[in-house]
Amino acid sequence: MRAKSQYPLNLKFLLIGIFLAFFLLFALKSSFLSSNQNSSPVSQNRLPKATNPIRDGTAANCSPNCSKIPPSLAKVLIHYTTSTITPQQTLKEISVTSKVLEKKSPCNFLVFGLGHDSLMWTTLNYGGRTVFLEEDEAWIEQIRRQFPMLESYHVTYDSKVNQANDLMEVGKGPECTAIGDTRYSMCQLALKGLPSEVYEIKWDVIMVDAPTGYFDEAPGRMTAIYTAGMMARNREDGETDVFVHDVNRMVEDKFSKAFLCDGYMKKQTGRILKSHALGVS
Repeated sequence: MRAKSQYPLNLKFLLIGIFLAFFLLFALKSSFLSSNQNSSPVSQNRLPKATNPIRDGTAANCSPNCSKIPPSLAKVLIHYTTSTITPQQTLKEISVTSKVLEKKSPCNFLVFGLGHDSLMWTTLNYGGRTVFLEEDEAWIEQIRRQFPMLESYHVTYDSKVNQANDLMEVGKGPECTAIGDTRYSMCQLALKGLPSEVYEIKWDVIMVDAPTGYFDEAPGRMTAIYTAGMMARNREDGETDVFVHDVNRMVEDKFSKAFLCDGYMKKQTGRILKSHALGVS
């Protein structure tokens, strides 16, 4: 999640376009509501009294109730417009998740990984709750100093990429195939040390883009993928969309297909895979 994108210009144009579209819709909605609330019948023979926009303190093309861009969104737009660091995901990959957030936000969005794209995900879920789980404490502190508004938690992983084959066999056991709360699961793949609110919230969208998984001694995403899938299927009602990034790698691909995609896979674009699960009710 921290690497520089292969398509920095296209990605920057996408981000700017998304934010500009959001601002335009926000302004149009506010203007429409304001006009409905303040409009009243006017006689054909009588015109409303003219006003002086300068004397009245209002712009000529803006009503007194005209809404401004929220300061937090303005800061995000400025940040990504001026930053030379772009998210790792490509334009097409980001678009897959952004389309889901466009329909579901404001919603509950859980992200495994904290990176240069975290501010973007939080903003695309404007008004909702976006939580990031990160393995590197030093990196969390660095990001917090720059973006204190992001909600992130440190997570410890006991697994390693070189254990993936053994963990795949473990995942076939009855203790892992039974749907239940991962806090109390006996499955070795279930993450049990997450903050309590992570287990208690009904997540509408989950993205697995961490932990590190590109070398043998790295923790790998086996447990994150399993836990995300279990959270999605264990919710009492509603639906959860799960995304896994870097499915071009063998571990991410195999574990996604084993624990997310059996009857749930909806779409794969580039290195990102989308899975959809309904609650058990």
